[in-house]
Amino acid sequence: MSGFVVKGWCPDAWRPMMAGDGLLVRVRPPLARLTARQVEGLCEAATRYGNGQIDLTSRANLQLRGATDTSWPALLAELQALGLVDPDPVREGRGAILINPDWQEGDESHSIATELRERLAELPDLPGKVGFAIDAGDAQMLDRASADFRVERAATGGLLLRADGRATGVAVTRNDATEALIRLAHWFVASGGAKAGRMARLRVPLPAWASGDVPPASAAPPLRPGAHPMGAVYGLPFGRIAAGALGAFATEYRAPIRLTPWRMLLAEGVVPRPASDMLLEDASILHVDACVGAPACPQASVETRDLAARLAPLVEGCLHISGCAKGCARARAADWVLTGRDGAFDLARHARAGAAPLHTALSPERAVALLGAS
Repeated sequence: MSGFVVKGWCPDAWRPMMAGDGLLVRVRPPLARLTARQVEGLCEAATRYGNGQIDLTSRANLQLRGATDTSWPALLAELQALGLVDPDPVREGRGAILINPDWQEGDESHSIATELRERLAELPDLPGKVGFAIDAGDAQMLDRASADFRVERAATGGLLLRADGRATGVAVTRNDATEALIRLAHWFVASGGAKAGRMARLRVPLPAWASGDVPPASAAPPLRPGAHPMGAVYGLPFGRIAAGALGAFATEYRAPIRLTPWRMLLAEGVVPRPASDMLLEDASILHVDACVGAPACPQASVETRDLAARLAPLVEGCLHISGCAKGCARARAADWVLTGRDGAFDLARHARAGAAPLHTALSPERAVALLGAS
C-alpha cells in the first residue's frame, strides 16, 4: 500500500488535526447530549469559523470541519461558552466516554458516566484513541462500538466490568463501577498500555480482581431510523450534515438531541417528520462506511463518497470504502472493502482496509461492475 501517516491520536477541541479542507475540531458533548440551544450555537460557530460541515463520528462525537489557525481560537472559546468543551485541555482529552443513547436521568448508565466525568482528574495519561463505554441498559447496545474499558449489563442481570478483547468480565455494582474503571485504566498504563495503544492489543493477563467469567447480556436490536420510545431517530448519510440543516432542525423542534456511534441522531420528544439532510428510513446508504476521501483528506488518493452512493443499492452486506489503508471510517472487517491506492482501488472480501486484495488497480467504473454483479 502507499504510505500514510498514523498519528496515534484523535483530534479534540484543544488539539485539532489538519485535513485537506482545514482543521478538524472534535467536540465531545457530555453524555453525548446537546440541548437545542447548544445545537444552534454549535452550528452557528461551525459556519462562522469553519466550512459549515459537521461529521458525526463512530464515537458519538461531532467533528467541525474547515477551521483555520486564525479562526480556531474563537471557535474554541464559543464551544467552551456553550458548555461543550472543558476549559481544562487535560480533562477534555480524557473525556472519551460512550454511553448507551437511551439512558435516563438517574439510571445506572447516567450515574456511572456522570461520576466518571466528575473523576476524570483521577485517570492516568492514556493513549489518544483509548476510551470508555458505559452500557448499563437492559441489553448491550455498544458491543460493537470502539471502547477499551467497559461497564455493561451482565447476562446475570447485574453489572460487569470488561476489558475490551475479553469475552467475559467481573461483576461490579453501581457504587463501585467507576472506581473499578479508574483502577483498570491505571493497571493498563502500568502494564505497557501506552506502547500497545489499545486494550485489545495488550497481551498481558488481567489482574485477578479484573478477571472473571461473567458474560455480558445479549445485544439489543440495532437502532434504526424512525420512531423511538424517546422521540425520533434520524440517519445521517456517511455521518455528515450541513450546519445550516442541523441548526434549522434545532430551531424548529427545540428538542435536545443525543448522538450515537452509528451515524444516527436521537431527537428527544420529536414526532418523526422529514428533515433536511437526514433520513427517517433505513436506507441502504446508511450501511456503507466511507471516509471523506480526496480531496478533503490529504492521505487519500481517491474520491470515496460518490462511489459509495453508487454502490450502496447494489451491494448486499456491509461495504467499506476507504481513501487509504488507515480505514478511519471502520475499524472492523466488512463484507466488501475497497481501499484507495495510488488513485485506484483494491478490493478485498471479509477484511479491513488495506488487507490483501482479490483485485487491484480498479477504476470506480470497474468497481461498480464487479460489485454490481456479485
